[in-house]
Amino acid sequence: MAPAAVEISASNGSTRGSLKPNIGVYTNPKHDLWVNEAAPTADSVAVGADLKPGEVTIAIRSTGICGSDVHFWHAGCVGPMVVEGDHILGHESAGDVIAAHPSVTHLKVGDRVAVEPNVICYTCEPCLTGRYNGCEKVAFLSTPPVPGLLRRYVNHPAVWCHKIGDMSYENGSLLEPLSVALAGMQRAKMQLGDAVLVCGAGPIGLVTLLCCAAAGASPLVITDISESRLAFAKELCPRVVTHKIERGSPEDTGKAIVRSFGGIEPVLTMECTGVESSINSAIWATKFGGKVFIIGVGKNEINLSFMRASVREVDIQLQYRYANTWPRAIRLVESGVIDLSRLVTHRFKLEDAVEAFATSADPKSGAIKVQIQSFD
Repeated sequence: MAPAAVEISASNGSTRGSLKPNIGVYTNPKHDLWVNEAAPTADSVAVGADLKPGEVTIAIRSTGICGSDVHFWHAGCVGPMVVEGDHILGHESAGDVIAAHPSVTHLKVGDRVAVEPNVICYTCEPCLTGRYNGCEKVAFLSTPPVPGLLRRYVNHPAVWCHKIGDMSYENGSLLEPLSVALAGMQRAKMQLGDAVLVCGAGPIGLVTLLCCAAAGASPLVITDISESRLAFAKELCPRVVTHKIERGSPEDTGKAIVRSFGGIEPVLTMECTGVESSINSAIWATKFGGKVFIIGVGKNEINLSFMRASVREVDIQLQYRYANTWPRAIRLVESGVIDLSRLVTHRFKLEDAVEAFATSADPKSGAIKVQIQSFD
């Protein structure tokens, strides 16, 4: 259901209640972080003034903080994507449809939806071949200069709003990181019984761990530098073997990881950190003819253990976001194959977003996934 104070007609956009002010979470090139008024305004939402053909208005209920959000705040960029002005963060969101343009027929007021945070051109080769994550003109919400979803109200193309039935809003927002993991699984082509290494026990690593476990990886090992995150991974997936990364060369670390497998070399490594040392350790651990699949986002330039990968014929493959994953992600959560609910460790109100980001960015907080709730 839509928020109690909001009821907007799908046909004419007239309001029968009052809307809360629309506010959003901003950062800028000075690395400030604050909450302020955002578009569309409550007045324009109330009359559907800003809705374009094919769009709906969503009252955002839950939004997860992603590592890229923290990076945009702290570093001002993620690779070539640079914050150049006041910028709204957030791209992991779910909420209620509270208004729809008359051209929209498959969604109605009151539908719960998860927001796939991209708008594509539909004309370039990646779009026309179904790999729209490579769209040459994509507008990806939260990637500068496109404002993100950490707002109360957002207008978005209905085609990128996926019905989630009675799924919780938190699980709906977690479909975005699940889509990242599913895109990696699909491209990596993991098979039942593969020995799989997951590098990194952050949110993406943990979701990837759940996917690998569900897909029948055996044996399954996860690495991290944090003992608390490894303990969390063990609670999440009891059969996983955890391995704490110690200081050492990639060769020594790789050999230690193989010992964690009981001497079996992983055929597939899902690298979820993007950290140079982790990638190189993965190359040293992976078997001859195996694959290191890099999901994590790292620096613009890194050094690779090139000759080790070369003489072992280790394939190195990467991914960028996702495409065509959301219906599959919804089915996996609805069926109970993947349980995302345990990933949420902290919850904050939208007005307290600065504290939420500080918690998410603090390694000592114990945070895995921090959720920001836009309505009481």
